[in-house]
Amino acid sequence: MLVLHHAPDNASLVVRIALLATNEPFRTVPVDRPGGLDTAQFRALNPAGRIPALETPDGPMFETGAILLWLADRHPGAGLAPPAGHPDRGRFLSWLFFLSNTPHADLRHLFYPDRHAPPEGQAGHRALTIARMRAHFRLLDDAARDRPALFALPSALTLYVCTLLRWSVLYPEAQQPWCDPGAFPALHALARALDIHPAGAEAARHDGLGPTPFSAPVAAP
Repeated sequence: MLVLHHAPDNASLVVRIALLATNEPFRTVPVDRPGGLDTAQFRALNPAGRIPALETPDGPMFETGAILLWLADRHPGAGLAPPAGHPDRGRFLSWLFFLSNTPHADLRHLFYPDRHAPPEGQAGHRALTIARMRAHFRLLDDAARDRPALFALPSALTLYVCTLLRWSVLYPEAQQPWCDPGAFPALHALARALDIHPAGAEAARHDGLGPTPFSAPVAAP
């Protein structure tokens, strides 16, 4: 059985939704952040000490995009991705790697500013990163509008981007809000659809994320 190492409202949320969409049985192991990430046991699964980590018959896997691609290929009929040889496969891979390498990576700059800029430079770095994130979401919004089949649920692209959109609205909580989901209408429509999709709704229930976790997220009390 697959084993997902999970902390609520972390990158493992994307993987949990994908797992639910495949209907493959899996077990969840809670991870206590941040201390639980730096244990020898967890670093044996993910040497980088980050969530997600998935134990599979092929050995442990880490990195959100890699796990999503592995699940999509393991379940070619689940709708997570176009299968190998499909005309849209290349576009899917391009956007999947874009999500992993660019907006997801940039969000970490907002979440952990002290890791990326000195104190006197953090305000400017935040402003630059927010501008980058808005540009990323505009690109993705255009792609979702122009290629609806590529983002049709339960596409891994939509699971990923809607989770990033959620985090952009909510976090970091102490900062001035900067992300309006309504500014990205195609993505916002997908977020509303994911709210009520069985896999999205079940993952949200498990993590206590409320009834509109992707389209109108509210921080947990």
